[in-house]
Amino acid sequence: MFDYSARPELLKDRVILVTGAGRGIGAAAAKTYAAHGATVLLLGKSEANLTQVYDEIEAAGHPQAAVIPFNLETALPHQYDELAAMIESEFGHLDGLLHNASIIGPRTPIEQLSGENFMRVMQVNVNAMFMLTSTLLPLLKLSQDASVVFTSSSVGRKGRAYWGAYGVSKFATEGLMQTLADEVDTVAPVRSNSINPGATRTSMRAQAYPGENPLNNPTPEEIMPVYLYLMGPDSTGINGQAFNAQ
Repeated sequence: MFDYSARPELLKDRVILVTGAGRGIGAAAAKTYAAHGATVLLLGKSEANLTQVYDEIEAAGHPQAAVIPFNLETALPHQYDELAAMIESEFGHLDGLLHNASIIGPRTPIEQLSGENFMRVMQVNVNAMFMLTSTLLPLLKLSQDASVVFTSSSVGRKGRAYWGAYGVSKFATEGLMQTLADEVDTVAPVRSNSINPGATRTSMRAQAYPGENPLNNPTPEEIMPVYLYLMGPDSTGINGQAFNAQ
């Protein structure tokens, strides 16, 4: 497990947007960031799930979060612009962006993978991630110390059979992370890195490996050290790196 211990006030006064914040790793990250002082913007498809995370943050007495229902699969360019305008008017800037939302799609040989399924995975995992990054970058540049964290996978670092669409989308994720890192290096107070969470006890993992005993994998809460490290000031100057949570 990534070895890092965060001080309680690590993210005090920071504004951080988390995608896929309604459950799994996204929900754990949102609650962890809030517990360390951040105002967390909860973005996701299910308003009910986001509201539950919001309520848990509120009940714990952490800074008030914001719920942003947003469907990454169907969102149009103008909706990204409206999202950025809303964040700017409400919060003024953005200190962190965690790209966590992803879908797996069918795990099947490329020969049997339909174009429709391939494009759906790319839409959520790559296109929407690009749109959010490019649209929110001006707000991140208004921060004194901003961090963009991309969620990768071992199959996005070495190709593996039957992971077609998902694997390709994670290679693209690494590519976008590296490209952004090179662009902001020394010219903007923004850093760009990726995390491979590894096998974690989530519904997505269960979907990918139905025969596996989930209790053998760590919970999302247990892999949070690297998420805290990359989102806080202790990682200032770390840019263009691929991290493993485990």
